[in-house]
Amino acid sequence: MLDNQEFNNWCHQQHLTQAAQAIIEEIRSTNPSRRVTGARKNVCGSYPSRKMGVTIQFESHHNELARIYELEHDPSVLEYYDQPPAIELVYQSKSGRQNRHQYTADFFIIRTDSAFWEECKTELELNKLTELNPNRYCKSPDGKWHCPPGEEYARLCDFTPCVTKF
Repeated sequence: MLDNQEFNNWCHQQHLTQAAQAIIEEIRSTNPSRRVTGARKNVCGSYPSRKMGVTIQFESHHNELARIYELEHDPSVLEYYDQPPAIELVYQSKSGRQNRHQYTADFFIIRTDSAFWEECKTELELNKLTELNPNRYCKSPDGKWHCPPGEEYARLCDFTPCVTKF
């Protein structure tokens, strides 16, 4: 984890706005916004992170726990936070109605060169979600998955959006 001076230096190197820096400071200083819960098809738990010095929650041992292992051992990842504060997503539903709701991403990640919210989904999950809400998730011609309302929110905050597929 970065100490306060290292974090301030990192923010300066990234040319972050004061608003973007304030968002990250809030994420860094608060506990996860919710406790993960198990469901019929997932196994939840916690991982004792050496990098973060805290226990990191996961809701899926196939997706999120696998991602935690990657984040934990990736030298370009400076910090990562599970269940960061909710962000507002605004998008048009399949029926044409405007949806606006609070959404909690799986992780907020700080790398040496960027910061972003990240959602971990399987290809099957993303395909189902795209059928239900084509304006929330979509796949580009190059095969990359996107969350346009999340990307718009990230852009407004000067961050890079990311959907990770497992």
